[in-house]
Amino acid sequence: MLTRGQADVVASLAALSMNITAAKGLQGVLQSNLGPRGTMKMLVSGSGDIKLTKDGEVLLKEMQIQHPTAALIARTAAAQDEVTGDGTTSAVLVTGELLRQAERLLSEGLHPHTIIEGWDLAKVRVRDFLEKFKVAKDTNDFEILASVAKTSLRTKVRLELADRLADIVVEAVQTVNRPPEPIDLFMIEILAMQHHSDTDTRLVKGLVLDHGARHPGMPKSLKNCFILTCNVSLEQEKSVDNVVFKYKNAEERETMIAQERKFVDDRVAAIIDLKRKVCDTPDKNFVVVNQKGIDPGSLQMLANEGILGLRRAKRRNMERLTKASGGVAVNSVEDLLPEVLGKADHVYQHTLGEETYTFIEGVQNPFSCTILMKGPNKHTILQMKDAIRDGVRAVKNLLEDGAIVPGAEHSKLELIWIC
Repeated sequence: MLTRGQADVVASLAALSMNITAAKGLQGVLQSNLGPRGTMKMLVSGSGDIKLTKDGEVLLKEMQIQHPTAALIARTAAAQDEVTGDGTTSAVLVTGELLRQAERLLSEGLHPHTIIEGWDLAKVRVRDFLEKFKVAKDTNDFEILASVAKTSLRTKVRLELADRLADIVVEAVQTVNRPPEPIDLFMIEILAMQHHSDTDTRLVKGLVLDHGARHPGMPKSLKNCFILTCNVSLEQEKSVDNVVFKYKNAEERETMIAQERKFVDDRVAAIIDLKRKVCDTPDKNFVVVNQKGIDPGSLQMLANEGILGLRRAKRRNMERLTKASGGVAVNSVEDLLPEVLGKADHVYQHTLGEETYTFIEGVQNPFSCTILMKGPNKHTILQMKDAIRDGVRAVKNLLEDGAIVPGAEHSKLELIWIC
């Protein structure tokens, strides 16, 4: 018969065993994912959506984990991915193996506090070892950056595609890198296009907008372009609610409508005047990218002048476009000056099925870029998107860790190779 003290010991051991079992269960799910030859997992949501992946972070996010200890390990792995962009599966496997070894020591009567002290001592020893084992490398070496990107990507996509994406990822991060400023990964747009083979994925040093012109008479391809980025309404606004207009006769109504139309036409005319001023030769063209709307009447006026007008552009694309083309976003037609215009060598539209894409390439200052993913199906595109996300973060961490220190002669990165 157990005494009360012995019962407390048995209960605590049972709780420890339950927590360790949860960790080992999570380890068993993810251990087959590790490495280039790891197997993929199929996730089926409650609505029937299917997702194929072997990315540890995606699996942990999509899995419905109920056990508190397993959920804590999943959050730890997610934090690992947030900081470094890779190593999620490895973090779960190391945690599970540590608890597996702790279970053997607990069965031999060792106190948990002693095991924790041993782990803290091992952590210090590992850090000391890594300080002696690390190797200094030049962060400007493309091959070094590509090798790190391949290490991250080959665990998520097949070898041929991983090598193709690695070069794209490195070039994309180098494009938006402007030392000593921190790297802003939001300047890298990832756009999917379900078309052809996944190896057709390419990097566009500029922008790819997921919409085109709304007027059939506008040009589809322009060279040597001036780009106006604006946030100006070029459409007749609807009346404010609870406002009633009263007219004595039909002529007064027509007069008011004409005045409203003239208000919008004057704005469009100001843009056309700027176009005529800067496009003094036939080989120069003009493009308007507006965050607000452009009504059919305004589109017709722009089309008559040979201007390509894009409306309802996304806010993040407006910011990226100004940084890429060198222009300045304007909020009023009074600010229209040649100095606010950006430049691009080629602006053209590409139609794929019912979708139209607008490419802006050859920009003056490619501080922003677009990774145009192409894949034969939705599953491939989602898998590539997860892989690219981890790859750009891994390269970003490499470049930022190797940032130039004031007073240092060279930019070096200390790479840690864990065998």
